[in-house]
Amino acid sequence: MRVSDFDFDLPEELIALRPAVPRDSARLLHATPDALADRTVIDLPDLLQPGDALVFNDTRVIPAQLTGRRGDATIGITLHKREDAVTWLAFLKNARRARLGDRIEISPTLAALVEEKSEKGVRLRFEADGPLEAEIAAAGTMPLPPYIASKRRIDERDGEDYQTMFARREGAVAAPTASLHFTPRLLEAIAARGVLTETLTLHVGAGTFLPVKAEDTEEHSMHAEWGELGADAAARLNEVRARGGRIVAAGTTSLRLLESAAGDDGLLSPFAGDTDIFITPGYRFRAVGGLMTNFHLPRSTLFMLVSALMGLERMHGVYDHAIKERYRFYSYGDSSLLMP
Repeated sequence: MRVSDFDFDLPEELIALRPAVPRDSARLLHATPDALADRTVIDLPDLLQPGDALVFNDTRVIPAQLTGRRGDATIGITLHKREDAVTWLAFLKNARRARLGDRIEISPTLAALVEEKSEKGVRLRFEADGPLEAEIAAAGTMPLPPYIASKRRIDERDGEDYQTMFARREGAVAAPTASLHFTPRLLEAIAARGVLTETLTLHVGAGTFLPVKAEDTEEHSMHAEWGELGADAAARLNEVRARGGRIVAAGTTSLRLLESAAGDDGLLSPFAGDTDIFITPGYRFRAVGGLMTNFHLPRSTLFMLVSALMGLERMHGVYDHAIKERYRFYSYGDSSLLMP
């Protein structure tokens, strides 16, 4: 399909720069094939059925935005995928000033060697005086999306705001933002409704923010991300479907991992490894029966994904309504519940 099919006009003032307070007070647009309803996130339990399952991503965002120097040049570093104990793939700002073999000084106790440069980014091998995770945490800042970071400074509030209540396994460089809306009281209401909750892991990479430069979706290559669905969670989710319940993904990251772990028969198997699944209209969903997700960028792979779930024409109508009703967009914005 043409990438231009996924374009739309978004007023810049609808880009949210801070999350709603409290988190579950954000607006929620409930969309089915033939109806739209303006709700609030705290209403979510009423929109699900007893026996459904809601699946969250328990990845934890690390302070993956680093600044280093090579000689007199300042190099911006955005980590996006860990390869081993000391090696990361990264995107560099001012990358032309960092050549193969160069050493980038990040702090007195942390440096990175440029090992490889390719279309997937730059491979960096880190040297640290202490544990690498601690050195990165001390030197780095929260990797807010560029559409927020370009409009204001990252501050201490973002350290909490850009982390979900499920965050447990460190490794993401972007938050699974649908889950930013959840609070303990909302989870209690979900449990009281008889809706099950499960977690999986997908370490979200910075590639999620990269623009689609191709003119046709078939020419775009997704960046791989590491994920895991445990055997016990897979078995419980299979039981949900066997009893007639729906698996509802909290966020596109959860959806992508679930679909990566599903067989042609829709059954989920344990999964651990990389996935570069790219979901566009025409894709046959195997496991997921619904999606809670924030509002995404024009021409993005995430708008392509929701268009695959609901239909392109339907999603343009959903977004037209959201813009007309002044919903807040992107990572810190409002949410939607899409039930095909």
